[in-house]
Amino acid sequence: MASDRPIILDGGMSNALEDRGHDLSDALWSARLLRDAPAEIAAVHRAYYEAGAMVATTASYQASVAGFERYGVGRDEAERLITSSVRIAREVRDSLTDGRLRLVAASVGPYGAVLADGSEYRGRYGVSAKALRDFHGPRLELLIGAEPDLLAVETIPDADEAAVLVELLAELDFPAWFSYSISGSHTRAGQPLEDAFGVVAADQVVAVGINCCAPDDVQAAVETAVAVTGKPAVAYPNSGESWDAGGRRWTGAAANSASLASGWLDAGATYIGGCCRVGPADIRALSAQFSA
Repeated sequence: MASDRPIILDGGMSNALEDRGHDLSDALWSARLLRDAPAEIAAVHRAYYEAGAMVATTASYQASVAGFERYGVGRDEAERLITSSVRIAREVRDSLTDGRLRLVAASVGPYGAVLADGSEYRGRYGVSAKALRDFHGPRLELLIGAEPDLLAVETIPDADEAAVLVELLAELDFPAWFSYSISGSHTRAGQPLEDAFGVVAADQVVAVGINCCAPDDVQAAVETAVAVTGKPAVAYPNSGESWDAGGRRWTGAAANSASLASGWLDAGATYIGGCCRVGPADIRALSAQFSA
C-alpha cells in the first residue's frame, strides 16, 4: 500500500498563530480569530502551503454555534464564522497559481474540544449518543455546505464518539479522513486500537489513523490501522513535547518526525503531517524529506 511520496499535511494552527503573537488562552482557542483576525488565519494557511503542505486544515476544530453563543455571538453570525473557516482556506489555496495539487480539509474536532475542559483527551463525556449526534450533525452540515475537498475528523478520543460520527458521514455521504487521539496502542478513552479502527471502516472514510500523539506511537498505530481497515493511513503527531496542564506550558524536547516519516510511509501512511507544536519550518523539513 506504500507510495513513493505522501500527501503532506500542514501542522498546528494554534502554535502558528501563537508564534505570530496571538493569545489563544480563552475557550474558543484559535476559532476566536475567525471573528477577530481572519487575515491571520489566512496567513498561517499560506505559510504552510508555501512550506510544502498539500492540505490546509481549517480553523474550525473548536468552532461551534454553542461555543460562539457563549461569547455573545448570535446564531446566524456563529454559523457564518464556522463556514468562513473553509472560505478562508479556499481563498488562500485559489490564490496560489503554480499548478500544484492543494486541498482544503475542514476540521471536525471532538465534542470535548468545545467543552474546553480537557475532556477531549479523555473521552467518555457522560453524554448520550443522541447528544453527540445533535452536536456533530449540524456542524458537519455547515462545513460540508462551505465546499471543502474533504473533512478532517480529528483528535477523536473515543470509539463511541467515532461510531456516531461515522454514521453521520454515511448519511451525509461526504469524504473524510478519520484520526484518533491515542496513547500507545489505545485510544485516549482506553479502547484497543484494533477495535477502534474497526468502527471507522466506512466507505466515506478515505483514510484512517492518528493525530495529536507522541511521534513514537505512530508507526505501530499506522500498521494497525492498515491491517484492520485496508485503507490508507493518516498520521500527524505532535512535536514530541509534553503539555504540562498545571503549569500551562510545553516541556521536553521535540522529536525529529521527518526522520521517522519514511517508516510511516512504508507502513501505509498516505497522509503525513504534524499537529500541536509542529510549525511551517517542520512541514518544510518533512516535505523536503520526500522531495529528495
